Amino acid sequence: MRTIGLIGGMSWESTAAYYRLLNELTRERLGGLHSARCVLYSVDFAEIERLQTAGRWEEAGEVLAGAARALEAAGADLLLICTNTMHKVAGQVAAAVDVPLLHLADTTAAAVRAAGVRRVGLLGTAFTMEQDFYRGRLAGHGLDVLVPDAPERAEVHRVIYEELCLGVVREGSRAAYREVIAALVARGAEGVVLGCTEIELLIGAEDSPVPVFPTTRLHAEAAVAAALDG
Repeated sequence: MRTIGLIGGMSWESTAAYYRLLNELTRERLGGLHSARCVLYSVDFAEIERLQTAGRWEEAGEVLAGAARALEAAGADLLLICTNTMHKVAGQVAAAVDVPLLHLADTTAAAVRAAGVRRVGLLGTAFTMEQDFYRGRLAGHGLDVLVPDAPERAEVHRVIYEELCLGVVREGSRAAYREVIAALVARGAEGVVLGCTEIELLIGAEDSPVPVFPTTRLHAEAAVAAALDG
């Protein structure tokens, strides 16, 4: 098995899910006491969040690029950025190393297309829902991407940063997300991309009338496949 390098900590709540999934999926593939070969570099999310809010993306990208270089030096054979939002700087991170970066939006798009879905609703941070770095990447795979309206986007974003990143899961927020999903489906969404790695702490298939695409799990599945079969 090749070694998977994880750029994590954004937030550590979802990075913990990555670690669990990578090991569970490796055990499913190999059996017995097998676990994933991986190296984790966990950043201080408070530093990254300040740079996000200030629009200082290049500086944030350099922090992640430094993490990528450290992971490569530690023996990583492929890299994951364990957050959807920070794929805004994926190009900067990929350019800093010689090992491949497995792009989260690409693995998600592949799963959506394999399910026969073409029009998806996208939930995530305001950066992910409103900027083109992620929506455009999905659209480049032939997908039609819908996002919630402005008040719904604000609430989805708030729940991520003020609750889920702090490990807080509230039934009221789950109900609010269900309403957002229902509105997307009413507009024609055939599936919903859970485009923030924390959202899977709150929402699952049972909360949606159409298929959901959990990006953390999909990313982990693609990483294990690449590490074992690539």
